[in-house]
Amino acid sequence: MCAAGAKPVLYTYFRSSCSWRVRIALALKGIAYDQTPVNLVKDGGQQLSSEFQAMNPMQQVPVLKIDGVTLLQSLAIIEYLEETRPNPRILPLDPKKRAQVRMISNHIASGIQPLQNLSVLQQMGEKKLDWAQHCISHGFKALEQILQDTAGRYCVGNEVTMADLCLVPQVYNAERFKVDLTPYPTISRINKALLELEAFQTSHPSRQPDTPPEFKA
Repeated sequence: MCAAGAKPVLYTYFRSSCSWRVRIALALKGIAYDQTPVNLVKDGGQQLSSEFQAMNPMQQVPVLKIDGVTLLQSLAIIEYLEETRPNPRILPLDPKKRAQVRMISNHIASGIQPLQNLSVLQQMGEKKLDWAQHCISHGFKALEQILQDTAGRYCVGNEVTMADLCLVPQVYNAERFKVDLTPYPTISRINKALLELEAFQTSHPSRQPDTPPEFKA
């Protein structure tokens, strides 16, 4: 366990979208931290080791050790960072906008990403590409409609929120799985605007300590 006052430690994988969400939050809030890479594919997956399972029984990344506690699940981690280090704010003060941010975040984190993550795709065999494309396209069709009511420059209005931290990694996944983004102009526009921001660039999968050379920017 990370002792209170010690530098936070993030257990992460360069291409994990859930880890990327947390990296963006840490970057936005200017929180210095150390990374411990957990390779999800090498030797069958380092997350399956007994040592890692003792820390996270679900054998998933990210895990953040901070302030004397070990935190699991990306949205819970981000909400903790917001509550303990609220500047800059990534959850609006207005309760309606706050609910919209959580709605979009959960739409992605619960309704899209888990259906096409590594553990699911490993069960799909030759159908994994078709499955990933179906799950992402179905979720994006709904999200594009939702954003018509919430979006400004970003997902909810004109300030970066937790919803944006979920959107960008999911668009990256969509591109990895060759999803046609033409039907989702609002998603594409917001993603492009967010990728211009330093926090999203420094946390990008192509710029992590464990990024393989062929994926480096």
